[in-house]
Formats: sequence, structure tokens, C-alpha cells
Amino acid sequence: MVEIGSWGRLAAWPHRVQPLADRALRRLPGEAAPGLAYGMGRSYGDVCLTPGGTLWLARGLDKFIAFDAETGLLTCEAGVLLRDIQRLFCHRGWMLPVTPGTQFVTVGGAIANDVHGKNHHRLGSFGDHVTRLRLLRTDGEVIECGPDDRADWFTATVGGLGLTGVITEATLQLRRVDGPWLEAETLPYRSLDEFFALSDASEADWEYTVSWIDCTGDGRSPRGLFMRANHGRTPGRLPPDRRKAVPLVPPISLINRASLVAFNTAYFQWHSRQRGRQAVHYEPFFYPLDHVLHWNRIYGPRGFYQYQCVVPRADGPRAIGALLREIAADGQGSFLAVLKTFGERQAPGLLSFAQPGVTLALDFPNHGARTTALLDRLDAVVAEAGGRIYPAKDARMPPTLFRRGYPRLEAFSRLRDPGIRSAFASRVLEN
Repeated sequence: MVEIGSWGRLAAWPHRVQPLADRALRRLPGEAAPGLAYGMGRSYGDVCLTPGGTLWLARGLDKFIAFDAETGLLTCEAGVLLRDIQRLFCHRGWMLPVTPGTQFVTVGGAIANDVHGKNHHRLGSFGDHVTRLRLLRTDGEVIECGPDDRADWFTATVGGLGLTGVITEATLQLRRVDGPWLEAETLPYRSLDEFFALSDASEADWEYTVSWIDCTGDGRSPRGLFMRANHGRTPGRLPPDRRKAVPLVPPISLINRASLVAFNTAYFQWHSRQRGRQAVHYEPFFYPLDHVLHWNRIYGPRGFYQYQCVVPRADGPRAIGALLREIAADGQGSFLAVLKTFGERQAPGLLSFAQPGVTLALDFPNHGARTTALLDRLDAVVAEAGGRIYPAKDARMPPTLFRRGYPRLEAFSRLRDPGIRSAFASRVLEN
């Protein structure tokens, strides 16, 4: 048994581990059930863990199988990293259409969580660009499915949190690009009204839109930085290869009220002076934290909670304002706060998180009951607005909120694999 935790470092539990490394896999190794596929462990909460069970380590399924240079169709095993796809194919004129905030994610994990990026209003979520996948069930059944082939299995598996079987390979539709460069622009704003005006004005002409928002004020007129970008041909300065690392876990969290105020003030002022368009490499724009290895350690030995919600756009200004005021009144703040909009698109998976509306993502150091009480109050705002919480980042969502936020849960439940269990599923589906 090996103790394994997730990216939020809230807890680690004993697991049996079984590596997967055979493309022709016809049966999952080991006799200990239940089990769960495990990629890079970048989920923040408990969706990638099964305490006392078996983790099937998917990183060994890391082969590229086929690529059509004319159409951009790529077939690969599920353990391939998004980073490796980007770096290998970018200079050939192809990239992933959708990518999340870190490139250290496996293809299988990206599908299972139906990750989204900064261009949902244009290209949707990751599952929108999967044309086929191979699923291995714990009873040995192998299911090949796609949007138009056994679509019930496909829609259950995309965003299905790994609960329908183990994804062993997939075919992805890449998109054409001129190279690794983006034409980007950063605009400061000083209220939610300004944010929504910038977002509405940008979505027609800019593919990527996202904003950082400062949660350390009073929550009534929050300042932030709105970032937008398009793919471009003009080369810029290559990002320096200065990868840093947090070498150890400090005895206490380095994220506190004083450090948050100081950092957010400096961050806002520095970026406000960088106004104007510039050519930037895709890596620092898409993955701003990936150059700091083990950045999750800065929250100290108790770890941190990530909280991401989406609320309908019609109630977005009120609901987001209410969330920010709750955070400000509590005083805990958030080091990494991201605010962006989702487009008017039907999600590809039954349990896909992204829906039309506004999404807010935040990090909170774990201060025990004080932090969970704050998150409970945020839940109440999200529930009132008819929103939902992102399972990939959750560690404590109540079952009632999950069921309310995911109305297609019953159709999904019929296709669950009885030999697969996660701590998340035990918490929200079986209680």
C-alpha cells in the first residue's frame, strides 16, 4: 500500500498501485477491487483517489499511435501528456483546440474531466474534439465509442470522472496554427461592470479571454486584469527556460492576508503598466504556473481547497458579486482567482462542468472549519443562482448540490462500472 494524495494536498490515503503499459490491454491488472485510473494526480480534491482501493497508473500508456498530417487527426494512448502533444505538433502547424491551465495532464484525465480552457466561447471543451475513444471495463469488455458511435457510452465517459471504465486510447482532432505565438493584450478593470463589458466586447474578435481578479478588497468594486489573445504569426521573445521549484513544504502556509494584499497590489500595478498588444509564446499564456514546480506546496502542510463554480449568465453579475462579498467579509482571500465566461454551447458529456454562464475559480488555504464554513456559504450563492461546482477541483461538495447541478446524473449512473470507485463518487453519489 502506498499513500497517495491529490494536488490540493488536503490528505493522502493508502492505495494499491498497478502500472498500465500495454496498448493491447484486455484486462485490468490485480484482483483488488474497486479501482480507479490515475494519471498525473492534478485534480485538486478526491476525484482521482480511491482510499484502500487500487489505482491503475495510466502514465505508462504514453505512445503516439497515428497522425494524419492532412486532417490533424491524432490517435494516442491515454497516458500521453498534453505538454507532449503541444510541443511535438505545434511546429508542424497543429495544436490542441482546447487546453486547461496546466499542460501536465494526461489525455485520459482531460477527457474524464472534460477540461476547458480560455476559449470555450469559440471551441467548447476538450470533449468537443474527441472523435473516438477506447474504454476498458473491469469485467474485460472493450468499448469503442465516439459522438456518432455508441454515443451513450461516449457522452457518459466524457466528463464521466473515470467512473465508466479506464480510457486506454483516444483520437483527437487537432487544429491548425501558424506556430507557437499569440497576439495578446492585457486590460485593467476596476469593477464587475467593466469586466462584463470587456468580455462582451472581446468574444467576437478574440479567441482566448480570461481575467485575474483581486479578492482582497471589499468585494464591491473588484479590480482585475482582463487578458485576451488570438493566434498570430509574428514571433516574439522566447520565454526563458528558468523553471523554478518550491523545494519543500513550509511549516505554515505562505498565503495569508498580508501576503495576499501585497502580492495582488504588486501584480495589478505591474501588469497595468504592460498595456498594449504583444506577441507571446503559448506556454506562459496558457500555463502561467507550470514554470513553478510544486507550487502547491506554498500552502503549507494542511494544503488548500480549490473552488470553481459556474452560474448562469443572466444572474452572473449578482451571483459573482455576492460570492466576492462573502470572500471579502470573511477575510481569507484567494491567491489565484480567475473569472471568465463560458459560451452558449451544449456540453459533450452528461457530467461535463462547463455550461453557458460565468465561472469563478479560487484557491483557499486550509484553515479547517473556518474555510469549509466559507465554502458552504459560497455553495448557497451558487445553488440560489442555479449553478454548479467543478468535480475535478472539489474536495467537499455536498451530494445535494452535486445532484442539483448535474440534472443528467440518472442517465450517467446507468453506465457506471461497478468495479470502479472514487472517493468523490463515494461522497456525492453513494451517500
